[in-house]
Amino acid sequence: MRIETYGQQIEVTPALREYVEEKLQRLGRHFEQSLEVRVQLGLRKPSHHATADLVVPGKTLHADADGENMYAAIDLLADKLDRLILKHKEKQQDHHAPRVVSDAL
Repeated sequence: MRIETYGQQIEVTPALREYVEEKLQRLGRHFEQSLEVRVQLGLRKPSHHATADLVVPGKTLHADADGENMYAAIDLLADKLDRLILKHKEKQQDHHAPRVVSDAL
């Protein structure tokens, strides 16, 4: 998994970069292919803001989150991305499922 973390009008410290990578590593369990994630961290007074674009096979997923501190925003962002991936995978599986026609008449 490739994770690119950058800041908008803030400096991304090694501790923040490491925290983002730690939290987003769990997203890799959903796909065997390599994933690419771009994370942007910034301030929107009075809250902290985290945004991510996740490239999965066939689509780019986007999520953003606000928190009272940057770590809380990153936690929320990771949860949102996890739910988005599960929703995307369900749509993929439902799309390819055979249709069942009942003969109730």
